Amino acid sequence: MKNAFLLLFLISGLFSFAQIKGKITDEKGNPLPSVTIYEDNIYNGTTSNDQGFYELSTKKQGKHTIIFQFLGFKTQKLTLDIASFPYNLDVKLIEESFTLNEVVINPKDNPANQIIKKAIANKKANIEKTAKYKADFYSRGIFRIKDAPKKILGQKLDMFDEVLDSTRSGILYLSETVSKIAFQKPDKMKETIIASKVSGNDNGFSFNNAASANFDFYDNYLDFNVNVVSPIADNAFSYYKYKLEGSFYNENNQQINKIKVTPKRDSDPVMEGYIYIVDDSWAIYAVDVNIKGEQMQNPALKLLTLKQNFSYNSDSKIWVKTTQTIDFTFGMLGINVSGKFTYVFSNFEFEPQFTKKTFTKELLTFEENANKKGDEYWNAIRPIPLTIEESTDYTKKDILQTKKKSQVYLDSIDKKSNKFRVPEIITGYTYKNSFGKWSAKYDGFLKEINFNTVQGWNIGTGFSYTKNDREKGKYTNFGVDFDYGFSENKFRSTGSFIHKFNNINKSEIQISGGSEVAQFNEQKPIKELLNSVATLFFEENLMKIYEKNFASFLYQREVTNGVFMKAKVDYLENKPLANTTDQTFFPKQKDYTSNNPLAPHDYTTPAFEKYNLVKANIDAKINFDQYYLSRPDGKYNFPNDNYPTLTLGYEKGFAGSEKKYEYDHLKAKIEYNPTLGNKGVLSLSAKGGKFFNGEQISFVDYKHFNGNQTYIGFSESYLNVFNLMPYYTSSTNDSYFELHTEHNDKGYVMNKIPLLNLLKSNLVLGYHLLSIPHRNPYSEYSVGLDNLGFGKFKMLRVDYVRSYQNGFQKDGVVLGLKFLN
Repeated sequence: MKNAFLLLFLISGLFSFAQIKGKITDEKGNPLPSVTIYEDNIYNGTTSNDQGFYELSTKKQGKHTIIFQFLGFKTQKLTLDIASFPYNLDVKLIEESFTLNEVVINPKDNPANQIIKKAIANKKANIEKTAKYKADFYSRGIFRIKDAPKKILGQKLDMFDEVLDSTRSGILYLSETVSKIAFQKPDKMKETIIASKVSGNDNGFSFNNAASANFDFYDNYLDFNVNVVSPIADNAFSYYKYKLEGSFYNENNQQINKIKVTPKRDSDPVMEGYIYIVDDSWAIYAVDVNIKGEQMQNPALKLLTLKQNFSYNSDSKIWVKTTQTIDFTFGMLGINVSGKFTYVFSNFEFEPQFTKKTFTKELLTFEENANKKGDEYWNAIRPIPLTIEESTDYTKKDILQTKKKSQVYLDSIDKKSNKFRVPEIITGYTYKNSFGKWSAKYDGFLKEINFNTVQGWNIGTGFSYTKNDREKGKYTNFGVDFDYGFSENKFRSTGSFIHKFNNINKSEIQISGGSEVAQFNEQKPIKELLNSVATLFFEENLMKIYEKNFASFLYQREVTNGVFMKAKVDYLENKPLANTTDQTFFPKQKDYTSNNPLAPHDYTTPAFEKYNLVKANIDAKINFDQYYLSRPDGKYNFPNDNYPTLTLGYEKGFAGSEKKYEYDHLKAKIEYNPTLGNKGVLSLSAKGGKFFNGEQISFVDYKHFNGNQTYIGFSESYLNVFNLMPYYTSSTNDSYFELHTEHNDKGYVMNKIPLLNLLKSNLVLGYHLLSIPHRNPYSEYSVGLDNLGFGKFKMLRVDYVRSYQNGFQKDGVVLGLKFLN
């Protein structure tokens, strides 16, 4: 039976080698890359590689009509009578001669505008023709680096040395994917990966997939981090100018109009280039456009070029996208990388009868052994022949991979990196055993050096052991941390154990315990470094802390798609702490406040009495309508932006040293981040809760809110903070409700304002509300600019904020330092 199966496999392999192959050049003999080649009236196609070579697979001998289509060149339609395979066919394409009838072009009668208007008016009809289909899909991705520096900011860049040539250039990444897809407008997709290949990794799974290639110009927007406006969007005339550069007739005698697309404002999320529109049907024939990184708010990206070619079937009267390429270049800190992704769609079936089980929340899955296909399989099925460079890279990295997997090689690399140097007593040291997949780390004494009025100067260090099996999705970590306060003259330590069981349901346990200094607000709204600066330079000791002696157990996992559960039990012994130092960098101007957040000028009364308590928490996080990808190395979730995320929680305090410390706490949170077309993103976070039987609980167990008295922000968005509210004045053991909302225009407004559009920044409007019993609601209004910075480093944000509570309270400017998050 095995021999019969092997024979069948070999025969089918030989059969699939039935190919028409050759090289495509221009009239001067120069190779033409990315030429679209397909059989007439059959959705079977391919494209040429960077050297102009192509291979078109077919399954029968006899007559074939092959079409060669390339923008700027006349389409060739050749009829072949094939008696045997492989069939060699070299093709020379001739440059297209565009014609433009004599017309008087004026702003009121621009022929390009009329064509675009008709294309917009006929979008619905053209969309419906391709709104539902099955197809075969192939993709290839490659990243190249050129003239890589030897050092970056004084650190050696040697991780790529083995794949770079003498000029420090070479291929960093090369992968291929073969899959079958089912698609239904607007967003239903199911993809099954049949084969996946990553150069230098025989256990690798390519991230190339059809969903990432789904750029549809019939939609109003194309998602490139921001929504880029399509040249035939409903509102396209607000963003583009058009010029008819000429027209030509294709092999079916259809008139193709070449339209130049130019942005009205270069700062908008727009593209520039050409779109080709078919006369009469007003369908897209081809697209060739450029998008700058700044237009996508990605300054590291220099330029992205997107090309699409469509094929026509005279029987079905459908134009369908058969090939697509994405070329891009990006660079930062002297590193310059170029990339290219090539996609081929073939064997379309339109209007198939999908069953109810066709489309689920699982967008992508891999067939068993999809990454184990041999060279025979790939040589037979690959629609685009490899270039010499790509073929060499596969061979070179296959040899290198075998070498890199050996214990001798890994031990030699570890021996070099494991050398201990005296300065590492201070800076830290890591010992690796790459073959055993484990490492041990000493953090050094520079891990934490801070100052506060309770401990004085304090330093921290730690030791950890980590075993990480990425292929199985397992992770184990043991760690101990130490902290010593010089003024307090006290040593504390904690230990932890973390084990992640798999990367499918993310099942994980955490066990920890020890003694540590903790902020009253466990969300740690005050950064230790910022508090050190505020204390020593400005005598503002904002951070209030207590001693927590604890033992903790946590278990979390995804119980079903989109539902994550977390259960935690803590045994706590909490002790109040008091100031032990009044040190400053400058002569004292005022006294420090006490460590009691309820009475900052009471230096004798602690914020609470020492007590013991057991806390039990259970939380459920629900991502409604969550999509996911299934890969052999894990499950990758994608929350659906059309729906909110809901978190429900219950906390129980029991077994206290006194009954008064016990309580029940119900809580809920909802988060929602809808994209408003090209008008930006609206983000919302609403939280609420209620304590029961908590009238006499310790201040430690109150609900604390994230205030800010430093005028410094640290996060991407301010959906979890009140920027001008004192840290503990609103803490409560009763009911509460807080609302945070921001609208980031993603440049929609700012791009249209002269001079200000040079900043390439985003306008952010914010509103924050806190309501607790027995006092007027607290609210903040803010207006700010995000995506500020220097050159390619856009990591700053500035907001003007006004706060209100029973009338105007205060205002101020908050500087956001996102790189310190």
